[in-house]
Amino acid sequence: ISRRGFLCNMLGKHGHKMAELNEVLMSVLSTIRVPRPGDRVHKDECAFSFASPESEGGLYVCMNTFLGFGSQYVDRHYRKTGQKAYLHIKRTRRVQGGFDVEQDQYDEDVKVVLLPDRQEVTSEDLATMPDVVRERVRPVRQESKHAADLQQLDNGVKIPPSGWKCEVCDLQENLWMNLTDGKVLCGRRYFDGSGGNNHALQHFQQTGYPLAVKLGTITPDGADVYSYDEDDMVLDSKLPEHLAHFGIDMMTMEKTERTMTELEIAVNQRVGEWEVIQESGTTLRPLWGPGLTGMKNLGNSCYLNSVMQVLFTVPDFQRKYVSNIEKIFEDAPSDPTQDFKTQLFSIFCEQWYWIAPRMFKALIGRGHPEFSTNRQQDAQEFLLHFINMVERNCRSGENPSEAFRFLVEERIVCQQSQKAKYTQRVDYIVQLPVPMDQATNKEELQEAERVREAAEAAGAPTPPAPRACIPFTACLAALSEPETLTDFWSSAVQSKTTATKTTRFASFPDYLIIQIKKFTFGLDWVPKKLDVSIDVPDTLDLSALCGTGQQPGEELLPEVAPPPLITPDVEVKGILGSHDDSTVSQLCEMGFPLEACRKAVYYTGNTGIDAAMNWVMGHMDDPDFSAPLVLPACSSAPGSTPTETISEEHLATIVSMGFSRDQATRALRATSNVLERAVDWIFSHLDDLESMEVSEGGRSAGESEGSREPPPGPRVRDGPGKYELFAFISHMGTSTMCGHYVCHIKKDQQWVIFNDQKVCASEKPPKDLGYLYFYRRVSE
Repeated sequence: ISRRGFLCNMLGKHGHKMAELNEVLMSVLSTIRVPRPGDRVHKDECAFSFASPESEGGLYVCMNTFLGFGSQYVDRHYRKTGQKAYLHIKRTRRVQGGFDVEQDQYDEDVKVVLLPDRQEVTSEDLATMPDVVRERVRPVRQESKHAADLQQLDNGVKIPPSGWKCEVCDLQENLWMNLTDGKVLCGRRYFDGSGGNNHALQHFQQTGYPLAVKLGTITPDGADVYSYDEDDMVLDSKLPEHLAHFGIDMMTMEKTERTMTELEIAVNQRVGEWEVIQESGTTLRPLWGPGLTGMKNLGNSCYLNSVMQVLFTVPDFQRKYVSNIEKIFEDAPSDPTQDFKTQLFSIFCEQWYWIAPRMFKALIGRGHPEFSTNRQQDAQEFLLHFINMVERNCRSGENPSEAFRFLVEERIVCQQSQKAKYTQRVDYIVQLPVPMDQATNKEELQEAERVREAAEAAGAPTPPAPRACIPFTACLAALSEPETLTDFWSSAVQSKTTATKTTRFASFPDYLIIQIKKFTFGLDWVPKKLDVSIDVPDTLDLSALCGTGQQPGEELLPEVAPPPLITPDVEVKGILGSHDDSTVSQLCEMGFPLEACRKAVYYTGNTGIDAAMNWVMGHMDDPDFSAPLVLPACSSAPGSTPTETISEEHLATIVSMGFSRDQATRALRATSNVLERAVDWIFSHLDDLESMEVSEGGRSAGESEGSREPPPGPRVRDGPGKYELFAFISHMGTSTMCGHYVCHIKKDQQWVIFNDQKVCASEKPPKDLGYLYFYRRVSE
């Protein structure tokens, strides 16, 4: 949709009288706005649901706010705002046969609809109307004069499927690829300072190469193409050919070279993992209807689809985001696409054949260094990220994440004094280790390893390895057995000594999530996935793992702080903490630069080697990866003026994620006002931030500290530790950075497989190959 027009060039027919239409259109003409650069035009998805042009009733786009509405919401929007003019887009699917909905084609009908009487304006109607009307609502994009014979350089440039950034300023948003030389550069700077840095425009001014396509908008139906020479959004009838020149297959949304998934299948040595988990060997019966709605893969978004499908079934989330539709609609802000509660409502209430959660994915990932990208992600990490978002958007009222929240009791016993220390922490997921030494098919695995080594020595192909069979009871025992702490500082003996730590449940949640810790690091510190089969039970009794607290006659360790660690690098140690020596040393021993190791410990809040290693692996490509750690200028005295100006745009982004303005300010100041690092920092310091009071009435936490009571502890539900399995999420592939996720959910005693938009009755649910398992409490 361009700056010079609004309506599409294919309009339907209707028999209204021209005089009446002319009069009505003239009366609403002042409310019809022409989109400016930077305006978001939502012509593919409803702001309150996943209704789209393909849905029954089509989509209505407000010609003033450019928000899209399904047929069940457009009348509400009219009553709330008084806006009358809407662009109605309706696509009718021409089914080609089979269940693969990605291959469907559509016939499109577009017209203007005027509420409340739903008068329709067609292209024939517009042809006889005054110029002032036709100029405001004339056809949108014209074929570019450069499209037919566009020059494209044979420079060998191939565009990757993700990880784009401006070749001049490294900006990662609002990126345009020049269709002549493949240069990826940022777009125009908008009037409010957002957008880009004009590097794509400057490139045209230097080279004269006229056409550019906006990355991230390419679909089989087209893409946003801009002509700098014609100064307008244009059509490019040869766009598939022009994109293919740089390695992009527009019709399949895949690279012309093999994708990560295709490479994964090609080198996959797991016996039938892909086929077994997706149940490819059987003819599956398609399902549809309420609770059986598929979710379209938006490009490596299967992790999001699988997690949200499971959460759809939890009554706490349904009550929060579905039960009061009218109130959610009335309370929605002027731009509901940026409202967390509204977008959750749109997911949980949807009942279409399948949905494409574009708005939700953009909102939930905004500002996050990983979930804002199109790269594959870890479903467990996304689940925790989503729960954090729910927590921060439910500070008052019902909080559905309480269904998963539980308390963990940790008992540490000093082996020298035999005195104990008890602590409790909040958690949402039980992480079960995989004891490979407890495999029931050890002999088979050992023999397979001997055969593999012999084949490698002879230069012959290596046969597929068998899958290790691990008893679930062994995983549970590995979680509950005491852990030895060799470097424990004991307040009883005032020195470091050995201690044992035992972990138990201090409360049992209504819904229990179990993660099988399949992802680990090899001896070379390369991430890998354990190929295991675990006999996960349908019912589970964890009563024996309930914590008991201090025992009669048991002495507790004195509450005394350990002596400070004094080192030459006292300032850095003061910020990183006194226990970061071992983590930094371990990372350095792996060959990583010292400064990078310090950053890893700092930005992960000194939470351990695993978190620090994940940070290192995710930031190795940063241009300042090995640059010295710059400490934040956050030591200003209370009431003093900070030396650094905080970006309002960055503040708004972090606040939209559910944090307070005070918390967002603290994160930005701690990271030199760098948004990506601030988001990393804020999710690594959640415990510290919980103690900050949310600003109210413009007063800061410091101004009202003396007048407030300490914040209450976390609310948890408790009950019997008996559960039944109702869902699980499985991963196919060698690591969380590639592969594919699907989920199985038990509905009305029938297992159902959700494989993105494909929803079928499951014949053989592969419960032994899952990654995340979801249990619900069994009533006594």
